[in-house]
Amino acid sequence: MATIKQSRSLSFIIITIIYLCAAVLGTYIFTILTDYSPLPRLFLADFWATVFVWFFGVLFKNSSVYDPYWSVAPPIMLTGYAWYCGSFGLPAILLLIAIWVWAIRLTGNWAYTFKNLTIQDWRYDKYKNDSPKQWHIVNFFGINLMPTVIVFLAMIPGFLLIEKNIAQATIWTYAGCLLCILSALLQLVSDTQAHRFRKEHPGEVCNAGLWKYSRHPNYLGEICMWWGVYFMLLSVAPGEWCSLIGAAVNTLLFVFISIPLMEQRQLANKPGYKEYKEKTRMLF
Repeated sequence: MATIKQSRSLSFIIITIIYLCAAVLGTYIFTILTDYSPLPRLFLADFWATVFVWFFGVLFKNSSVYDPYWSVAPPIMLTGYAWYCGSFGLPAILLLIAIWVWAIRLTGNWAYTFKNLTIQDWRYDKYKNDSPKQWHIVNFFGINLMPTVIVFLAMIPGFLLIEKNIAQATIWTYAGCLLCILSALLQLVSDTQAHRFRKEHPGEVCNAGLWKYSRHPNYLGEICMWWGVYFMLLSVAPGEWCSLIGAAVNTLLFVFISIPLMEQRQLANKPGYKEYKEKTRMLF
């Protein structure tokens, strides 16, 4: 097992198989729950696929098995739901284009940084070391289930857009799609700049390119992406304004959990980060 986990190629194959099986399981759950309305069926499919991925994270003693789920699940679920509803009007097509551009970019970044199954995200190691007795609870609910719930909430505007099967898009539909694509581009550029900077200046604070103007331009892109999906729904169905909860909760997750946790680590490991933080805005 140890030898397999140390191999990058074998680790990729294992994770690919896990996710293919999770997709099959989720599809099966959705198809058998005919007594439920579509959104609960989608959520339960998402939930059990998450449980499946979590199980293998426990089996391999690496919670980072879940990491690609954030970007892999949305395009599969939204595309599958569009096929199920027979919804391929222009707004739905624009939504799927935006989702796939974002997903390919984010999954590609995960693949680029992925080493093998022996390496786990430093945040998970921190949780495990800080609360060893509660680790399995934190792992299931905090690391696996909570992101699934948040992303599902953020996808609800997309599901609703698909359900409505509207043929014509408005100028604001295009604007929402453009916001999503520009958000993915923002993430691509900022992550590329960060990777390059770390290679050329190991141990230093990245303050070049977009990082000169924002301490977390990649997170800004992730936040704006889901607001773009929400705006696409509003462009054709203004009455669905209350579906903003997903984009709002996603924003709060980054502002109050992900960013503070990242900055605590930066302040502890990089002496120049305090000065950088004082001079550079968090997002804008």
